[in-house]
Amino acid sequence: MQQYALELILKRKIFTARTEGHDHIALRDVTLQLPPGQFSCLIGPSGCGKSTLLNIINGLDPQFEGTLKLAQGAAPARVATLFQTPRLMPWLTVLENVLLVLPAGADSRQRAVELLNQMGLEAVLNAYPSRLSGGMQRRVALARAFAIRPQILLLDEPFVSLDMPVANRLRELLLDMWQQHDSTVLFVTHDLREALALGDRVIFLSAAPGTVVLDMPISRAHSRSIESPAVEQLYRELLATHPQLLAGLVDPDDVSAGAIPPASQPAAENARNLSQESSL
Repeated sequence: MQQYALELILKRKIFTARTEGHDHIALRDVTLQLPPGQFSCLIGPSGCGKSTLLNIINGLDPQFEGTLKLAQGAAPARVATLFQTPRLMPWLTVLENVLLVLPAGADSRQRAVELLNQMGLEAVLNAYPSRLSGGMQRRVALARAFAIRPQILLLDEPFVSLDMPVANRLRELLLDMWQQHDSTVLFVTHDLREALALGDRVIFLSAAPGTVVLDMPISRAHSRSIESPAVEQLYRELLATHPQLLAGLVDPDDVSAGAIPPASQPAAENARNLSQESSL
């Protein structure tokens, strides 16, 4: 039997109206089954429930209809989340922000320092977040996330608003750390190129109520570039074959009726063949 690091079978997620009005169905009929160590990207239009889905998985929103199973073991699964903002404690130094998630002791301090050194932050261990650039703050947040050796890592558009060189460097650091720790990753993005570059698999959600409309595996080596010609080719093919899906115009009812076609043969073939491009 297939073992999953994360298995979510969600029937519905409803936000109840606080005053008179209609309840809002945010998500409907979503099944996610992520094998250990897989890097999955989740993409969909604004308001489709991507962040809500992460909040369900990390336990911030336990009110939903369905079941959630995380990495099995003697202890609860270690889950880390990176948000759109770094969420550092402004009164703590860089080092103290990472130590915050670790037990007290010399071993924890050594691990925190090593992670921050890997992020290129050895010169600012005792600096406060206000003294750092946005990119450096996100590197601290990334080090803090991996400090607990997460079995599951959730990322909610963590590189949004950064300029391209900084974002690319952070993507490289994320991939390096992921390969070292073998975490199961669910990465939310609105950037299709980013999803195609990073993911072993890209999962597309419809407009609200969000449901999975396309689940596309991408098999290739794990050295990846968002500027790769192969990624650009696959991006353009998907735009040509799935314009409604990628514009966020898919009606969830069309999904259950079977009106959404699978990825075209050329697009699917290129997705499988990304591993053959040496620049990735």
